[in-house]
Amino acid sequence: MEAFSLRPSLILGARERFGSKHPMHLGVNCGGRLGTNVIAVDGEFPSFLPKEVKEIKDPFARTLAQRIQRLPVKVGFSESCIMSSCVKPRFQHDTDPVVLLHCFDSSCLEWRCTYPLLEDAALETWAIDILGWGFSDLERLPPCDAASKRYHLYQLWRTHIKRPMILVGPSLGAAVAIDFAVNFPEAVEKLILINASVYAEGTGLLTKLPKFLAYAGVSLLKSLPLRLYANLLAFDDIPLSKCFDWANVGRLHCLLPWWEDATVNYMLSGGYNVVNQIKQVNKKVLVIWGECDNIVNSKLAMRLHGELPDASVHQIPDCGHLPHVEKPEIVARLIADFARPGAPKEEQEPIVLNSVDGKNTFLFNVLRVENA
Repeated sequence: MEAFSLRPSLILGARERFGSKHPMHLGVNCGGRLGTNVIAVDGEFPSFLPKEVKEIKDPFARTLAQRIQRLPVKVGFSESCIMSSCVKPRFQHDTDPVVLLHCFDSSCLEWRCTYPLLEDAALETWAIDILGWGFSDLERLPPCDAASKRYHLYQLWRTHIKRPMILVGPSLGAAVAIDFAVNFPEAVEKLILINASVYAEGTGLLTKLPKFLAYAGVSLLKSLPLRLYANLLAFDDIPLSKCFDWANVGRLHCLLPWWEDATVNYMLSGGYNVVNQIKQVNKKVLVIWGECDNIVNSKLAMRLHGELPDASVHQIPDCGHLPHVEKPEIVARLIADFARPGAPKEEQEPIVLNSVDGKNTFLFNVLRVENA
């Protein structure tokens, strides 16, 4: 399958969205080996973002950061709202809205490369910050356990989105998406799971840590060396200079004053355990997998496909744990094709693959998406 490309018509479409008065900077590379022209818009950042956002060089991240806003989401039985961060679509469309979640301890900026391509594909696209991460106002320190994250997402959907959605979850975001779809099936039309981390049984022994040790461990999460190491694991090929900048993008939300409290609360609560929910998903599912994932074993894609009642698997060669950052054109194309109602089914080649324990085999269809 051919990947998306930023054709001149897409650049003109972006110019219409952002306005011709803003300068555009073209010819910047986003993914590890993409030769894509990109558009960055000079403008003001929201005042609630950490001031370090101004030091970020990635034009995709800068452009998307300028569009982050906070929406009121009522939680609990009181009148209080959580001002919840997200990127809203500029226009509504007739198709089902696409709602993008993010990985563990990340933010909507994770979608900086793919989001503009989805908009250019005329999809109504939301990028949502999961409660406890991202740039929401958590000064009142609400609980950030899995049940609270689920309910917050439901309230945001019920208040602002209001239509069944195509819910997209990468890595741990896939566990968030599965948990949400099983508990609120009326809110979900389809699921897209990207390099899904869904077989970890919560945060395990970390729940038993004394609080002072939990805070020490969480503080390490935002350290630049650890974020650099995570990037080297996550991406199949990334220059060191870009690795530093992307580490700063990935840890920007950690600089908010309530981040440590929210993350410790999640960690001690037990986290997500959706192993027993996978077979309960009664939605059509697209599983996208970067073949060179150094974080989640690719054999788990086979297991996931075998346990989901209605799923197809698309593998992306020469791609690591975060295809939506590393190969945004391919991921945008896959999402757009899956999102459109009545889209023709892909021709797929049956492949027999060994299961994780090596005793059984799964016979299923895999579409291997090659670079353009």
